[in-house]
Amino acid sequence: MTEYLVYDVFSDKAFGGNQLAIFPDATTLPEQDLQSIAAEFNFSEVTFVYPPKDASHRARVRIFTPTMEVPFAGHPVIGTAVALSDIGESGAMTLELGVGPLKCHAEDGEARFSTSVPLKVEATPRVALVAQALSINEQDICTEVHAPTLAGVGLPFTITEVTSRDVLAKCKTNIDAFEEGAKAYPAGLDFAQFVYCKTDHGIAARMFAPLDNISEDPATGSACAALGALLRHITGTDQDLIIRQ
Repeated sequence: MTEYLVYDVFSDKAFGGNQLAIFPDATTLPEQDLQSIAAEFNFSEVTFVYPPKDASHRARVRIFTPTMEVPFAGHPVIGTAVALSDIGESGAMTLELGVGPLKCHAEDGEARFSTSVPLKVEATPRVALVAQALSINEQDICTEVHAPTLAGVGLPFTITEVTSRDVLAKCKTNIDAFEEGAKAYPAGLDFAQFVYCKTDHGIAARMFAPLDNISEDPATGSACAALGALLRHITGTDQDLIIRQ
């Protein structure tokens, strides 16, 4: 039997936050079973941990959604780092991911990471298609700072600013539009949508990837990192963001 752990990431309460299954030693699992295991859990992601290729690093980590392997995702990095801290040495560690080595620090149930992966802008999806995918009106999408932009720091999302929290709250997924978008703009997840608005207290956001069995992600670290990088790229100013998702 191969042991696994289930962590609730970005939460201090059981059954809160974003669920993550972690296999701290996946060396005995057949390669052909990894995707099926992730689909069986049906969490946003499952991580499989292996010995590192570089002996100075802590571990090599592979990340799977219910439908595919991805090179990077935020809450799996945080959860896996905390799990490795809980079952071994805490403190600084380097994890090997599909985007390369990532420096992390985990201690006392908390973790952080920094990435130097550059922002990659893939496309600017049509405003009308994004609005259709989110079941909102085109005028609900704010384009003063940027149009809907497919971009990421290892895992791309269509990043879209909307005009208000009311608009953010009424977003609902339109599967036909997601399928059209996935065909028109293939990159990473299947037309995953990271939608946000500015508030008096920072940023409010939601993330939808229904074609990847992620109806709505409770918290999306990779998308939040991409948003910060995108705003830095557009405005030319450093970003320090508080994001509530």
